[in-house]
Amino acid sequence: MDKKKRVIFLVDMESFYASVEIASNPELVGKPVVVCGDPEKRHGITLAANPLAKKAGVKTAMPLWEVKSVCPQAQFVRPHMGKYIEASLQITEILYEFTDQVEPFSIDEQFMDVTASQSLFGSPQHMAKMIQKRIWDEVGVRARVGIGENKIQAKMACDRFAKKNLEGIFELNSTNYMKKTASLAVDELFGVGSRMKRNLYKIGIYTIGDLAKRPLEEMKKRWGVNGHILWLSAHGIDYSPVKNDSTELQKGVGNSITLPRDYIYKEDIQVVLLELADEVCRRVRALHKRGRTISLSFRGADFNHPTGFHRQTTIPFATSDTIEVYQASLQLLEHFWDRQPVRSIGLSLDQLEDDREIQLDLFSHPIKKLQLGKTMDEIRERYGKTAIFRASSLLSSGLLFDRATKIGGHEA
Repeated sequence: MDKKKRVIFLVDMESFYASVEIASNPELVGKPVVVCGDPEKRHGITLAANPLAKKAGVKTAMPLWEVKSVCPQAQFVRPHMGKYIEASLQITEILYEFTDQVEPFSIDEQFMDVTASQSLFGSPQHMAKMIQKRIWDEVGVRARVGIGENKIQAKMACDRFAKKNLEGIFELNSTNYMKKTASLAVDELFGVGSRMKRNLYKIGIYTIGDLAKRPLEEMKKRWGVNGHILWLSAHGIDYSPVKNDSTELQKGVGNSITLPRDYIYKEDIQVVLLELADEVCRRVRALHKRGRTISLSFRGADFNHPTGFHRQTTIPFATSDTIEVYQASLQLLEHFWDRQPVRSIGLSLDQLEDDREIQLDLFSHPIKKLQLGKTMDEIRERYGKTAIFRASSLLSSGLLFDRATKIGGHEA
């Protein structure tokens, strides 16, 4: 690869959750390992499976009863999110020894700009092997590395090629990108989900090559900015830099929960909404932000006949106050809930802005509300999430105490 061009890595961990569990428990080595939630609390689905389990037919999100049928020898392990976060941070520290341009993409994927690092560590291929060895020796997890001249090339190199070869390393660049990706199904292009796939199929686009051949103006006319981005991705073009401060890009904060049982009464749902509003606003305040748009999503309990909604409302003044967000979510609840049983609920606060810029209001006292919220946050930070709480969380529908010891809804 020409040293004058950027060299971007996407470093991805193989079966991350399962690999971390195996690294911490040698008795699991050589066995099909499945990381899964608690069946009794409706989290009994596969979160991760190691290669042996996948070879037997286990897939992510597969229910446990199905896992047992396709892989009777599976070793089931409950998730430990604290352990995974610690391993992810350890991997980040390793990557920072190769470059100061590291951008976490998810808990098990990180972009690196190693353009300037070649003079210290050699060719991209050699550097990738060094990174793999360091992560394996120190964390016990196998890393795959996609190499490209930009993020989309590195991502495609990793997902579509590095993950499928024994070396776990693959390089795409402006010379070979189209040749390697043109024949791939269009939904193998990063950013193409099931809905976009159906839309593309309707107009005769079945492969990445088909998409690349379409005029840019046609794609922009049909899908606006998204169409433009897809066209660029199909050509292996991506102008976005690797940023080592991803929080600058954060435009919203959300939280969702799978309920322990079907919720059918509005009063029970209201309790959960208040808890979600509390958590979302706490996280927004931690970013020193306030938001204007409240989004609420419900998913029904019947998978065969899907129900639910995703709706949002925008308020006149930005807020990080729990009650204001809660009241807005109640309005969405009243207007859009079909009164069918609910399996999961999600709430988010978007259109974030700096909380130091406050629109004064003679009647709502925004500064006092912000100070009160931050005081509650400090108490919870020091003494735990349940040190101070709302009385409604004591009701049978409240989930605060169950989730207080968990990270991301799973055991820490």
